[in-house]
Amino acid sequence: MPKILRILNRLIIGGPSLNAVLLTKHMAPEYETMLVIGGKDEEEQDAIHLTDGLDIIPYAIPEMRRSINPSLDWQAYKKLKSLIKDFKPDIVHTHAAKSGAIGRLAAKACNVPVIVHTFHGHVFHSYFNAAKTKTFIQLERYLAKKSSGIIAISEIQKYELGDKYKITKPENISVIPLGLDLDKFQISTTQKRNQFREFYKLQPHEIAVGIVGRIVPVKNHMMFVRVIKDVLKQMPHNVRFFIIGDGDIKVQLMNYLAENNIDFTYFPDQQKPSTVTFTSWLTEMDSVFAGLDIIALTSLNEGTPVSLIEAQAAEKPVISTDVGGVKDVVQQNISGFITGVNDDMQFTACLLQLLTNETLRMQMGKAGKENVFAKYAYQRLVADTKELYTRLLNAAK
Repeated sequence: MPKILRILNRLIIGGPSLNAVLLTKHMAPEYETMLVIGGKDEEEQDAIHLTDGLDIIPYAIPEMRRSINPSLDWQAYKKLKSLIKDFKPDIVHTHAAKSGAIGRLAAKACNVPVIVHTFHGHVFHSYFNAAKTKTFIQLERYLAKKSSGIIAISEIQKYELGDKYKITKPENISVIPLGLDLDKFQISTTQKRNQFREFYKLQPHEIAVGIVGRIVPVKNHMMFVRVIKDVLKQMPHNVRFFIIGDGDIKVQLMNYLAENNIDFTYFPDQQKPSTVTFTSWLTEMDSVFAGLDIIALTSLNEGTPVSLIEAQAAEKPVISTDVGGVKDVVQQNISGFITGVNDDMQFTACLLQLLTNETLRMQMGKAGKENVFAKYAYQRLVADTKELYTRLLNAAK
């Protein structure tokens, strides 16, 4: 039985963790997999419930963290080399940037037959200044030469990696979209909706709009709160907004809302109904999406946004900026709206269409469900990945 060492930067809420955990669980019995995880930052939400729920015990290397730290990175590299020598994997498969760098270097040093890396996103724009961005591009080109295969999670990402940034030749890149456990978003939805709305004190006539993710600059929550201000000028009643997640710029968002006389609450501290509710991190996303009516995303950069896939699985219309693999996930004007980045006017206009037209919300929700169940079920992810592994193992013989 071939052995896989699957290396994940950190086990936190988000697509990379879901992808790695589902592959770890469901590659059996053809493959034996060990999941290795790094340490998370303090403001990030632990996703250990994902591994607990599937009876997976990950191997932790706390020194492997998101930020660059030469001393910790060197310790993580040495620990990975030692683990590789003991486990003797046929395949090392890394997920996300830091684990992709340390993991591939360690695997190459140990002569692992097959080395695979999945780009769940990239940092080639909207994260760093030009000099730092150029450095990361050069590093990824170097690491690609040490890889047996590169996985992009969308056709748009493949174009960016292969043609735009020239990380490697397009023929070295396989497109394997995310796969998720979507069935839970169709189970007991009425009960979940009622529980969510009762907990957050939503009235039956109120429409709930939510945004999900880390509250960090690249997710562009400032655009979301600007849109809230614009929407309230035209529809001051019957709509409430939920910011689900936490992060560095939460206080900045709160200051903006206060300056514009928009009432808000941080619900973990003060459980009262407000126009804008900060929930902090939530893990039961099937209950969250059951309770909401419209899901928004305002990012500057994305890979394949899991929140939009899960929202559509829950039959909710979505509205997003045109970044990363969004066009692969959302059918424009069918399951949702896609707008320009930082185009507040267009985003507001589309959101108002959804807020004022219940029939449109229902139609887009049904279309979204059909779309994502056909393309993003985890069974398809596992089958595609097994096929790639077989091909790369045969080529390595």
